[in-house]
Formats: sequence, structure tokens, C-alpha cells
Amino acid sequence: MKLYLATGNRHKAEEVSAILAGAGCPVRVFGAEAIGGMPEVEEDTGSFEGNARKKARALAGQAPAGAWVLADDSGLCVDGLGGAPGVISSRYAGPDATDEANTHLLLNRLAGTAPEGRRAHFKCVLVLTGPDGFERVFEGRCHGRIAMEPSGEGGFGYDPVFVPDGHTVSFAALENAVKNSISHRAVALRGLVDWLRSPGVTTGCPFGP
Repeated sequence: MKLYLATGNRHKAEEVSAILAGAGCPVRVFGAEAIGGMPEVEEDTGSFEGNARKKARALAGQAPAGAWVLADDSGLCVDGLGGAPGVISSRYAGPDATDEANTHLLLNRLAGTAPEGRRAHFKCVLVLTGPDGFERVFEGRCHGRIAMEPSGEGGFGYDPVFVPDGHTVSFAALENAVKNSISHRAVALRGLVDWLRSPGVTTGCPFGP
């Protein structure tokens, strides 16, 4: 069973594959490179859902007929920054910013901020497209706080400075299995899995062989 993921980010593809496998959903997840690479998409809608929808439809346009495509748009929203970086999380420090540059800018802008202002959440919106114009949206959040400095060797993006509620270390310092059970992406994917198992949906996963 195949699911094409509308991203060129290898980490995201690996994470989605691991989460779905852990949920008992027998899906082979392929990155956009399997069908020619991710088309250029201007993420200009101002919302996670709008951006995810644009990416899903763009990749679906070059996918095999009847293919299922899943797009993710996610980001970090910090209370003390009015919800920033939000939908521009991946390019917070500029169009070609590295994860390190984005994180450095975030910490600089939070310098001197009271603890309550360092409260934050990761948000993920998934848009699933399929045959005959099918489309469905799933959302997940993970709440936590921004640490004073990066820590941990795993993860990507802002993981080294995000400490999820109920834990004392960052996403980057957590074992992958733990992160994949509580992350915003995991919550959104659980919504997808729950839908797949709901009455009226094809038994198991509907994605074609």
C-alpha cells in the first residue's frame, strides 16, 4: 500500500512512516522524490491548512492516477511572540535559513521573556488527497515551552529548544519512539488512523497496492 508524502524533507518522511507503522497501518510511505520531486509551491496562504492543501494538490498533479497523497504543514507557535514563527517557521530567519539560524533568531527574540511567554506549541495540519477529488484534513498539537538553550542530538527544526509538557528534556533529547508518540505530527496521524478504522471506511488502509 502506497502513500506519497508531499515533502522533500527526509526526516518528515521517516517520521510519518515510523508513526504509521507503530499504529499498525501497513503503508509504504514514499517521499516526493519517488515521483519526480516536490514541485515548487509558494506557501502564501497564511495558514497551515491552506499551505498543506497547496502542497498536496501540487504533488497529486504529477502522481500516478488514483494515487493517495499526504501533505503536512507544521510549525512552532510561541505565546510571547504572538504565535510566531507560525507558518513561516521553516524560513523564520530568511528564505534559505538553516535550522540553526531559525533557532538562534528565536532564542534571541525571546531573550528576557518571562516563563509564561516561553510557552509554545507545535501545530501540524495534514491534508490527504485521493481519487475522485477526495480530500480530508487532520490536525494535531503538542504543547510545551522553549528552553533557554538547545540540547539533544536528535530531531530537526526547533526540536533542540522545545520541551514538551510532561518532560524535562527537549524533543531532540527524547528517544524517537517517545517523540513519535506525543508529537504534533503523531497526534494528527492518529486522527488519520482513527478515520481509517472508522465505520464506512475501507477495512484497513484504503491506499492502493
